Amino acid sequence: MKKSVLAALAGVLSAALLVSCGEKTPTVKIGVFEPASGDNGAGGKQETLGIQYANSITPTVNIGGTEYKVQLEIVDNESSNDKAVSAASELISKGVSVVLGSYGSGVSIAASDTFASAGVPAIGVTCTNPQVTAGNDHYFRICFLDPFQGSVHAYLAKSVFNAKKAYALAKLGDDYSVGLCNYFIEAAKKLGIEVVYETFPDGTSDFAAYVANAKNCGADVVFAPTSIEAAALIIEQANTQGLSIPLLASDTWDSNVILASAKGTNIGIYVTTFFVEGSDDPQVVDFVNGFRNYINTNATAKTNNGGDDEIAAVSAMGFDAYYTALEAIKNAGSVKADAVKAALPKTSYKGVSGNIAFDATGDAVRDVAYIKKVNTQTGKWDFVAQQSVK
Repeated sequence: MKKSVLAALAGVLSAALLVSCGEKTPTVKIGVFEPASGDNGAGGKQETLGIQYANSITPTVNIGGTEYKVQLEIVDNESSNDKAVSAASELISKGVSVVLGSYGSGVSIAASDTFASAGVPAIGVTCTNPQVTAGNDHYFRICFLDPFQGSVHAYLAKSVFNAKKAYALAKLGDDYSVGLCNYFIEAAKKLGIEVVYETFPDGTSDFAAYVANAKNCGADVVFAPTSIEAAALIIEQANTQGLSIPLLASDTWDSNVILASAKGTNIGIYVTTFFVEGSDDPQVVDFVNGFRNYINTNATAKTNNGGDDEIAAVSAMGFDAYYTALEAIKNAGSVKADAVKAALPKTSYKGVSGNIAFDATGDAVRDVAYIKKVNTQTGKWDFVAQQSVK
């Protein structure tokens, strides 16, 4: 009697276990290759926030009729080219199907071969240097490129500020800022603008001499596509020295760190960026309201956003990158990385930052940037223009 009862119980438990195992939701992993520390840590955290917010509202994806849980695997590449390979290898070891990132072109380029060797595709979110996608078939991106961004700034310098001379400043050895300055210089010269160009070494914390050089060389504008960390120090010195000419900067300066640094000063700061609030597009309105609520109801998220609920363009881009990855996975009909890579060239998505599609190189088909100016009284952004190169 006891044996039969025990046998029956064992059968029930076995059946229950089989049902439980059968009903377990399968998982697809998306790698998040972003800096949470180093020069670009602030921007990397904000880009990651956009990805995390998207995952919080869409935590599953249907692949070939089966619902999969989407698990984010997040690593800190420390804003360091030297750390990029180990961070990329960590993601590969976790079995990710696709990677998002990085904020910072240098680390993206440094990790590229590691992703390629593993056959894992990557989607750049805001890494704008052309070398990220050049000569490979595994790296894609959803942002505009630096040749375009540099030309927009040169056009802005000429058309708005009637600049005859510009001062350009980059970090020595940094693919992003050096590359962008070179594109700016090339475009500026075609417009008849003379450019004085300098670089500063890694670890620089005093920008007094560079700001003084910008003033003393007779420049009409300064172009400084630096990291957020360096930007705050440049603004401090520009204010101390009473710099009266406008500071032009790239997408890295689209940060609440810049707003806080510039508030109460008389510095004119103009940035190119990927996204602006204020659109009446329902998709954009929903994102802005939802993301702001996400920040204000999540203490960790608010800390990672710099302590307030300003929405950085990189967060919107992270949001769009997540959904682009989901579209590629659905198109692939598989969680296998090689299938996702094969599906990416024909993947498209209408995001909050605009329509996303890829050209033959894997670059985003985009020809418009937004220009914003810091309102130094309110500490907020003022929209200036939607700009292309004429």
